[in-house]
Amino acid sequence: MLKPRLIACLDVAAERVVKGTRFEAMEPVGVPEELARRYQDQGADEVVLLDITATRERRSPDVATVTRVARALSIPLTVGGGIVTAEQAGQILAAGADKISINTAALQRPALLTDVAGRYGMQAVVVAVDVRREGPGWRVYASGGRTTTPWTLESWLKKAETLGAGEVLLTSIDRDGTGQGYDISALEAASRATSRPLIASGGGSGPDELERALGVPGVTAVLLAGVLHRGETTVMELKRALRDRGVILRGA
Repeated sequence: MLKPRLIACLDVAAERVVKGTRFEAMEPVGVPEELARRYQDQGADEVVLLDITATRERRSPDVATVTRVARALSIPLTVGGGIVTAEQAGQILAAGADKISINTAALQRPALLTDVAGRYGMQAVVVAVDVRREGPGWRVYASGGRTTTPWTLESWLKKAETLGAGEVLLTSIDRDGTGQGYDISALEAASRATSRPLIASGGGSGPDELERALGVPGVTAVLLAGVLHRGETTVMELKRALRDRGVILRGA
């Protein structure tokens, strides 16, 4: 059985990595390829690069940025933001990405998941799902958390799985950037709704939160951004702390 992964996330706007809270108040924190290399050197198992303005600006991700980041890495790279066709997905894979993350475009045209999976394999398709708490459940949002959709968390995950999604990147908008820990209840609901591997995102900080998330069935990775960007901890420090608790991640 594969060991769980620790993934570093780079949200990119105007060729700079940015970070905010609950998808707002974004501030620049560094250069994509430099941060990617730093987190790889610290022991990250994977990097996720998300062009967070591409969908709003109706463009595909910046291929030049993807190429520079891919050249800086020897670990897997997932790229998302603005990919609306299988052809665009192919361009990003050709630029050095290993997987494609699709969010808003799949909500607008679910068959896109099938198109990309059919051409490049289900293992290359990550469906990114941004949710907010709504009553007893969670509502799926599009366009960087700006647009509500008819989908509940469970209904969209079930649909995405049948269409070809190979992995789920689940982000709690309510927890994003807060350092308050992942939304464990949302992860548990997702685990019941899909058999696809889950990546926990939104609110991660210390080893306590990471251990709790990795204890949810189906969660195979935890994603971090703000605590790494701010230098509050490092990937290796977290892996060592988890190893001391009996949670062995890849490369630890």
